Amino acid sequence: MQDLLPRAERISRLLKDRGETIVVVESSTGGLVSAALLAMPGASAYFLGGAVVYTQTARKALMDLADISALGLRASTEPYARLLAQTARERFSSTWALAESGATGPTGNRYGDAAGHTCIGLEGPNFSRAITLETGSADRVANMRAFSKRAMELLAEALG
Repeated sequence: MQDLLPRAERISRLLKDRGETIVVVESSTGGLVSAALLAMPGASAYFLGGAVVYTQTARKALMDLADISALGLRASTEPYARLLAQTARERFSSTWALAESGATGPTGNRYGDAAGHTCIGLEGPNFSRAITLETGSADRVANMRAFSKRAMELLAEALG
């Protein structure tokens, strides 16, 4: 997590300076993004909450999204990451929402995505974007770090 802290410090400062808030929904990052943001002094000024939505059960219980297949979606895709971010932003009435869903490894996920695959969604004021990251690695911990780093870079880029 140490390598995430400089990014979190910059994001924290920007959110506080702008009076904006964020909610984070994580899967394959396992809470690393939330942990980095919460490690900053004064996090309560901008961090409204978050969840590790790692299973279908968690998605239903925490996000109230039961059957995403009825929407033509599956996890670990850009549309799904955007849906998670949109849902979280609405539920928390936050300025920003960041969501991630992927396959850390050492094997791929049940949808056929290889280890090292993640999709990250970010929703904010006049901003809606999703990206895919493929690390090509089966190293679970390295992927968690890489996914978290890229998610925080996306947020920092959007904040300016």
